[in-house]
Amino acid sequence: MKLISCNSNRPLGEAIAANLGIPLTLASIRRFSDMEVFVEIQENVRGEDVFVIQSTSYPANDNLMELLVTIDALRRGSARRITAVLPYFGYARQDRKTGPRTPITAKLVANLITQAGADRVLTMELHAGQIQGFFDIPLDNLIISPVFVPHMQARAKDAKDLCIVSPDVGGVVRARAFAKKLGCDLAIIDKRRPEAGVSEVMNVIGDVDGKVCILVDDIVDSAGTLCNAAVALRDRGAKDIYAYVVHGVLSGGAVARVSASPIKKLVITDSIAATESVKVSDSIEILQVNELIGEAINRIAEEKSISDLFK
Repeated sequence: MKLISCNSNRPLGEAIAANLGIPLTLASIRRFSDMEVFVEIQENVRGEDVFVIQSTSYPANDNLMELLVTIDALRRGSARRITAVLPYFGYARQDRKTGPRTPITAKLVANLITQAGADRVLTMELHAGQIQGFFDIPLDNLIISPVFVPHMQARAKDAKDLCIVSPDVGGVVRARAFAKKLGCDLAIIDKRRPEAGVSEVMNVIGDVDGKVCILVDDIVDSAGTLCNAAVALRDRGAKDIYAYVVHGVLSGGAVARVSASPIKKLVITDSIAATESVKVSDSIEILQVNELIGEAINRIAEEKSISDLFK
């Protein structure tokens, strides 16, 4: 087995390699003067089972191109099998047409990864489950519960004091799964967007009075939805409010917005390399996913079941 880390999140790649007890394969990934990507695999990969780690986060286009060129280099180097490991799958929010003459870019990205030469994909908490069907190669979509659930349990002495909250109707399935694992109540934020980029909380479905509320979501970008949801929960008597979100995009003024909100702590993972403002924020905690991804990689290499991880 060979492990290659591209440049989007080297610390995570190194942590996964350390967890697996194997060194990262030497690879030179650099830019020409016109910013073209050039990749040179500096070790023999002929006949090898190779895993390429790359989150297609900001800058999404550059990181995606790095991944594609690396896969192509491995294919031309006669790797036996190439698995694209995307802790964060960029473009996943463009999973359907939102209006006339608009793209389904998640499908385009799936095609690009496949055509570059990937044999399978390993990712984590896809924004939309149907993206799995955009690929004509095997895709494993890891769920974050083994990382989040033990951490959530420490927020209250008794499960009856907890309440998992979905910040919108679209996240109900995820929230229900967490509530079931924790054996606690479930609440849903019913919101309406008056215009693009603006979210307005309208109603809270469920009893949150006196509860330790945990908002759960897959992506936090501007943090507007989360912060508005937290205000609604506070106004309805929530005791403490936490937010657990898998992928911390945290663009623009998101960090300051979270710090000024009723959210006691925003917990994210290191699927996306954290900016300095995220690292130093007292309002944000980062959990590591190298053990989860490392175990999944090991199971793929040994042809074992991944679903057993989540039983």
